[in-house]
Amino acid sequence: MDSRPTPPRLDAPPSRGWILLAGPAALVGVVVLFVFDPATHGFYPFCLFHRLTGLDCPGCGGLRAVHQLTHGHLAAAWRLNALVVLALPVVAGAGGRWLWRRATGQPAPAVRPVWFWLLLAILLAFGVLRNLSWPGFFR
Repeated sequence: MDSRPTPPRLDAPPSRGWILLAGPAALVGVVVLFVFDPATHGFYPFCLFHRLTGLDCPGCGGLRAVHQLTHGHLAAAWRLNALVVLALPVVAGAGGRWLWRRATGQPAPAVRPVWFWLLLAILLAFGVLRNLSWPGFFR
């Protein structure tokens, strides 16, 4: 008889404990962003790409944009990072759907590779366009 423990199955649904922690963890993150402005507090992470090149990556300004959104300043958030403003409802909806399906024991929805390639194309296009010196374009 083999006395080794059997490894967990990768296709098994996760325990509901971590799923129940996802909502409060996200809420704490949003509250921290509401209270502490990333433009004035130094404990937020910095962008290594921006530090090395001086260019904005597709995510640069994302934390500041969410901070502005939590205060109801949509135009300021749009100027900081339009992609984050557009992506937040999509990511929240997809993440909520995924969490709900996993919490109810349903299989996670399959993600086709075309969506990853589309996301990569959007990130690259946005990263290039926001670093061009067009007046008022996502800056």
